[in-house]
Amino acid sequence: MRRREFISFIGGAVAWPLAARAQQGERMRRIGVLIPLNADDKVAQDRIAVFVQGLKELGWIEGRNVQLDIRLGAGVATTLKQATEMVALAPEVILANGSAAMGPLLQVTSIVPIVFVIVPDPVGAGYVASLARPGGNATGFASYEYGMTAKWPELLKQIAPSVKRVAVIRDPAISAGLGQFAAIQSVAPSLGVEVTPINVRDPSEIERDVAAFARLPNGGLIVTGSALAAVHSGLIVTLAARHKLPAIYSARFFVTGGGLIAYGTEQLDEFRRAASYVDRILKGEKPADLPVQASTKYELVINLKTAKALGLEIPQTLLATADEVIE
Repeated sequence: MRRREFISFIGGAVAWPLAARAQQGERMRRIGVLIPLNADDKVAQDRIAVFVQGLKELGWIEGRNVQLDIRLGAGVATTLKQATEMVALAPEVILANGSAAMGPLLQVTSIVPIVFVIVPDPVGAGYVASLARPGGNATGFASYEYGMTAKWPELLKQIAPSVKRVAVIRDPAISAGLGQFAAIQSVAPSLGVEVTPINVRDPSEIERDVAAFARLPNGGLIVTGSALAAVHSGLIVTLAARHKLPAIYSARFFVTGGGLIAYGTEQLDEFRRAASYVDRILKGEKPADLPVQASTKYELVINLKTAKALGLEIPQTLLATADEVIE
């Protein structure tokens, strides 16, 4: 589905009008979508497209039997404001993208059903009581366990054996940022690397801290998963190239944008699967009774052009296991 066929952005917020064109006698249902990315971000647009297509395949058609209230915009204050506004619209269910959306939503409602995606360790974050029986008003799709993030420094060392210092770009304001960093930190000594956290709050801070880190040799980057890392993805990829830092990322879109290597879940698949949970909730099931599902698709993506620019030779064993190689 082409983006222009289903969405137009106005000031970072989208309201899909309750249509006069709704078929007579068919009840119009209301779904909220909260994505803490900028409205013009292709990543956000692609995620919405997949979710909308998933709903369509289940019989939920915008303007016929469903209205979508979509809110986009980066930043803690912005997301909290949008979460408050969204709950005031009284949707029957809300799709929440990541921990940056879940935290604000759970601050403002314990009643409205929420389906989350791209959330690591929802139990540890306090979003659900357990994976099998969430117990509250939220359920969804756990992107990965923190143990998976330990693979990032391992892969980075495979692709750039000379790396001895790693800057970990993370969002300390969300539990996922702290959890991912802790998992990386736990395996770093066994790999002979020293880790340094870099906060991903604003562009000037990122640029300053990466430049300072890059002054010493044998450095590399790990970019953990967060909404702010996605918002600043272009800057981070540019800085890695400028300072000749081998970098591993949490998602494919970093590598298609010029990054070196990414390993993580196939994020669009979670949005596709989320449509099924939204469908079940609209048909009367409760989030408390719907088990949190783990991601089932992982992908390894390598950019050979970037590797060449960094003077790196990618091991054939790694290329053989890659899901996609960009040349």
